[in-house]
Amino acid sequence: MDQSIVGNRFEAGAQYLDGALRPGTADQHFDVSNPADGSVVQRVRLASTADVDTAVAAARRAYPEWSGSTPGARSEALLKLSGILADRAEDFARVESAQTGKPIKLTTEFDVPGTVDNTAFFAGAARNLEGKAAGEYSGDHTSSIRREPIGVVGSISPWNYPLQMAAWKILPAIAAGNTIVLKPAELTPLTSLMFAQACTDAGIPDGVVNVITGAGRTAGEHLVGHPDVSMVSFTGSTGVGKRVGEVAVQGVKRTHLELGGKAPFVVFDDADLEAAVHGAVAGSLINTGQDCTAATRAYVQRPLFDAFVAGVAELYDQVRLGDPFNPQTDLGPLVSLRQRDSVAGFVERARGYGATIAAGGFVPKQGHDGTDLSNGAYYRPTLITGVGQDAEVVQSEIFGPVLVVLPFDSDEEGLRLANDTPYGLAASAWTRDVYRSLRATREIQAGCVWVNDHIPIISEMPHGGYKASGYGKDMSQYSLDEYTQVKHVMQDITAVARKDWHRTVFGDR
Repeated sequence: MDQSIVGNRFEAGAQYLDGALRPGTADQHFDVSNPADGSVVQRVRLASTADVDTAVAAARRAYPEWSGSTPGARSEALLKLSGILADRAEDFARVESAQTGKPIKLTTEFDVPGTVDNTAFFAGAARNLEGKAAGEYSGDHTSSIRREPIGVVGSISPWNYPLQMAAWKILPAIAAGNTIVLKPAELTPLTSLMFAQACTDAGIPDGVVNVITGAGRTAGEHLVGHPDVSMVSFTGSTGVGKRVGEVAVQGVKRTHLELGGKAPFVVFDDADLEAAVHGAVAGSLINTGQDCTAATRAYVQRPLFDAFVAGVAELYDQVRLGDPFNPQTDLGPLVSLRQRDSVAGFVERARGYGATIAAGGFVPKQGHDGTDLSNGAYYRPTLITGVGQDAEVVQSEIFGPVLVVLPFDSDEEGLRLANDTPYGLAASAWTRDVYRSLRATREIQAGCVWVNDHIPIISEMPHGGYKASGYGKDMSQYSLDEYTQVKHVMQDITAVARKDWHRTVFGDR
């Protein structure tokens, strides 16, 4: 990989504390690598618990000024930030591709512009704190609602969308007047650090946005349990999310958890088959399947089942794997060899219990452009059929380019199977029948249900799940609300010394 993509920009360290890059103080280094070829992108010294304390202290110092600033001032800073991000879009896209292996067309057309748009949205949302209208609800008092920031937010973001997830954590928190300490995944911290630097360049005061690059079991757990952290926001696996909740509850902290998913893709027999096939390929392979909303379980009504499987298999075989910086590359590697081997393990075990591998199912050696893939974490898009609802590949989150297809007969059966999972983050229904679509969107238990599409997100609408997929919303006005606390203010308007209700405590009417 071309080392000039990152250069020496992190020479001062990979911690962003109180407005400046600093080195970590843990006795541990970590190599941020490009999973396309195994090359080291940046070596970083990780954060210790002392660095977490420094970051939280900086956020605590910055809180009074930032929380006391006007919504207009915060809005202006975020609007300037969106312009800076737009100006640096190409740089962000290249670094994001370098540390994750994402195809450059994905980072250029999805990750970075989505982040710029989200920033512009929260610049507007900062000035729109909604609440119940002030009024005399008791007759003797005027009641009003204040929405106030919570304090220092401790956030942990994942490795699958490093830039976007950093933005999803930072933007609503600071738009509402909080300060934040973000711990990105140690695999992919670089664009989070760049985002924090852009915040400083936009005029956001030192200490409002801090980033620590450290291990989850030390820096992450210390951040979640820190007594000066008032709210915890986490995106990642359901297993780790449970541990985050356990630690956070000891401090009675506000928690926001966006966890795993196993999204169903329900195709009714009146669906546009071509649209469903193309939607399944795109929806299952987005970000090499490393997306908790990706289509992972396709339920296809029996009349369309064989044609659907054949269509998806044909398109899977056409997907181009190769150099992420080649604009024609469709699919990059998984984030690491460990993740690649985990995905391969699911497929091999499925073979062992009799599954049919209709496409893929192997580690490729060469890309579409002749690139040697042997040192990368690549895996061919894989289509699985011939398994039951209780199969591991149907019930467990694989987090890779794997789609399992099962048939169903009645509408009732299809919707029942779609809901037969601990998760509830996202789903889609494919039909031309408005009544079927309305029933599906009503009955499928998920935080987002698409109709005749799968994956698109927009800044104005919320993202978050049901059941084991967590609680709380990212993006939208609903996300801003997550980072505020509601205060009821009640003022007497009578100027009467002895109120009528006093007699319930002392004296007579």
